[in-house]
Amino acid sequence: MLTLRVDANTVSRTRLAPSPASECMAWLKLTAASGRHPVFGDPGPLARASLAHPDVALLVDLLPQNGDTYRPDLLTPQPGTDAQRRDLIDEQIAQIEAVAQDDLETQVFTHTRTHWNRPLLATTRRIAESGQMQRHLANGLARFWRDTLAEGWPELRSIIHQDIAHRATAIATHGVGRTLGALHPDMAWAGDAITLAKPWDAEIDVVGRDLVLTPSVLSRPAVIIQVDTPGQFVFYYPAQRIGADRDRRSGKIAQVVGNARAALLADLETARSTAELAARTGYTPGTVSYHLSALHRARLVTKARDGRYVLYQRTAHAAGLLEEAHCSTRRSSASTRKLTQSKWPLT
Repeated sequence: MLTLRVDANTVSRTRLAPSPASECMAWLKLTAASGRHPVFGDPGPLARASLAHPDVALLVDLLPQNGDTYRPDLLTPQPGTDAQRRDLIDEQIAQIEAVAQDDLETQVFTHTRTHWNRPLLATTRRIAESGQMQRHLANGLARFWRDTLAEGWPELRSIIHQDIAHRATAIATHGVGRTLGALHPDMAWAGDAITLAKPWDAEIDVVGRDLVLTPSVLSRPAVIIQVDTPGQFVFYYPAQRIGADRDRRSGKIAQVVGNARAALLADLETARSTAELAARTGYTPGTVSYHLSALHRARLVTKARDGRYVLYQRTAHAAGLLEEAHCSTRRSSASTRKLTQSKWPLT
C-alpha cells in the first residue's frame, strides 16, 4: 500500500487541470511501443516518422520500458494556473526548458537507477551531463506535439473538461475526500492520507503541496502519482466516458489526416501551389506548407516544380483512401479506421 500523507492545507489547495504534456508522453510511449489505444487506435505513420527526430528519440529514451516503474516528472510538469495567458502546452514546454540541472540529474541519474530494470544509455547520460538536455527535451515535446496531437487536442480537451466538470460537481456536492476516494478503484481517502493499492508498502509526505488532479485520456487505464519534483503533487487518473459520443467519422487522433490535411487532400485533385491552397482553404501559407510536407513524407501527395512554383497533387492511393473513408462512413462508424491502418511507406 502506498500512503500519501496530506494535511488541511493540501486539501484546501486541491484543483483539477488538464496536462497536454502528459497526454503527449502517453501517445509517444504508445507510438514507440507500436501499440494501439483502445479508442483512438494506431498513432499512425506520421507519429512513427516523428520518432526519427533526435530530440523526440531522447524523450523515448527516458520513458519507462519493459516493466520500468518510473517516468521522470520533469517530462510532465505540473499544470500551472496561468492558462489564461498562454497555452498549457507552451507553459509546460517552457517549464521543461527551465528545469534546474540538479533536479534533472536527480531524476535522470538517481531515480532511473533505482526504478529501472535497465541502465541509462551512455548517449543519454552525456546529453544530461552537458546541461543541454532541458532544451532538447523541450524541443522534442514541441516537435512530437506539433506532428501528432496539436490538431486533435480539442477533442482530447473536450473529454478532459467534461471529466473536470463532473469532478467539480462531485466536490461541490460531496466534498473533496469522497471525490478523491471515487477517482479510481485502487484509491481511497483515509482522512489524513490518500492510499493507493500497491504490491509494496511505502509512505510519502506531501503535506503543504498543491494537489493537482489530472484526468488522463491516452494513458488510460493507468494511474500515475507524480511527487518527485519538490513542491509538486499530481495524480493522473483515467477520465470518464472516453469514446462516448465520439465522432468516429473524424477520428482526429487516430487518423493521420485530420481536418486540415483532409481539406488539403480534398482540394488536391488538381495540382496546386502552396499560395493557391492557402487562399482557397483559409490556412496560412506556413500552415499549408507544414501539412503538405507531412503528407508528402507519407506519400499521400506528389510535388513537382513548375517554373517558380512547386505544385502539389494527391496520389492515387490518397484518392482511394478518401473514397474508402467516405464509403465506410456511410456503412458504419467502426470501419472508418482504415485510414490510419493503411500501411503507408515513409521516406
